[in-house]
Amino acid sequence: MARIVMKFGGTSMAGIERIRNVAGRVKAEVDAGNQVAVVVSAMAGETDRLVGFCKEAAPLADPREYDVVVASGEQVTSGLLAITLQAMGCPARSWLGWQLPIRTSDAHASARIAEIDTVALDKALASGEVAVIPGFQGMEEGGRVTTLGRGGSDTSAVAVAAAMRADRCDIYTDVDGVYTTDPRIVPKAKKLSHVTYEEMLELASVGAKVLQTRSVGLAMKEGVRVRVLSSFDNPASGNNDGTLIVSDEEIAKISKELNMESQLITGIAYDKNEAKITLTDVPDKPGAVSAIFGPLADANINVDMIIQNIAHNAGSTDVTFTVPGAELARSLDVLDKARGEIGYGALTHDTKVCKVSVVGVGMRSHAGVAATMFKALAERGINIQAISTSEIKVSVLIDADFTELAVRVLHTAYELDGEDQAG
Repeated sequence: MARIVMKFGGTSMAGIERIRNVAGRVKAEVDAGNQVAVVVSAMAGETDRLVGFCKEAAPLADPREYDVVVASGEQVTSGLLAITLQAMGCPARSWLGWQLPIRTSDAHASARIAEIDTVALDKALASGEVAVIPGFQGMEEGGRVTTLGRGGSDTSAVAVAAAMRADRCDIYTDVDGVYTTDPRIVPKAKKLSHVTYEEMLELASVGAKVLQTRSVGLAMKEGVRVRVLSSFDNPASGNNDGTLIVSDEEIAKISKELNMESQLITGIAYDKNEAKITLTDVPDKPGAVSAIFGPLADANINVDMIIQNIAHNAGSTDVTFTVPGAELARSLDVLDKARGEIGYGALTHDTKVCKVSVVGVGMRSHAGVAATMFKALAERGINIQAISTSEIKVSVLIDADFTELAVRVLHTAYELDGEDQAG
């Protein structure tokens, strides 16, 4: 007998027929003798609809009441799934965030999970009952409903799996696993059988949309084995193993059992949600850079790539950096207000850029990964505007018009091409 958390996203819960499909998958796990908790998202598009109502009611809605409204989408799907399971003869009940409870911070609309009380959950699972839990929500110390921020249901599922010491957390989406890159751009992209937490965290942070970044970080911290698979594949097809996301140690064990070396590069990701900002004629003196990034940090604006150019003869320099595209307007406002303290000459910005990244734990033990990337892009006339690196990642900023070409070129350069997925 295994303890499993199954998480289903909005497209999987979009209507009664799809909820019946989900219920069938859940029942199959129960019939196999497993204890099952299910975490569900709201129906596709429902959260956006509820957010729209809040904005229409008041542009600056009370975040506590906002959470009450937007948390209702998951309440509906959790109840409907429990009803559907019961109709199939499978014991089930819904547990709202405040009923377990799932305790969170009081940062409404962006709360963080502090702990999950599993006493009632353990009793339900031990009795053979399926626990259906709405994702994305919890309860703060004062007893009010909170939400975790967009995409928070993935985090809810991993947190529940950690709290109930589950053997695995299955994340069902509209894709059948993690690929070496976006198959819509590269039809020869390969589905990966397994990925390390670090690789998935890097891929999620640089644009891969399969999993929410917070959920991967939590899985790595708590050691939760995560599997990504499609809720639309036929379970009888035998092609629904998905992608397993686990520790380096487990990956090494899998590779040893399969008598294979770890792959140098795991995947190519891209993110068009980037904006480039350049400040010219910044005084070349101690404290100048702090004067730029201090106010941005105070405004909770995340800065990614940073380049400081060689100083000009006049004792000044240019500083270029990137921020999330959605934060561009706020960033410009913050920098404008701090202009006197910073002392820059001019400010320019560009939203027609894209960050392309290569990710792989194999970089730790192999030289020349970045050189391969730079050479492949140069041969196709793609100019690099900025570079950032980590131990297992190299990212470059390029003109957005070259995104698809860059992804295809790099996928081939690192020998990731497999069979054409469209063929």
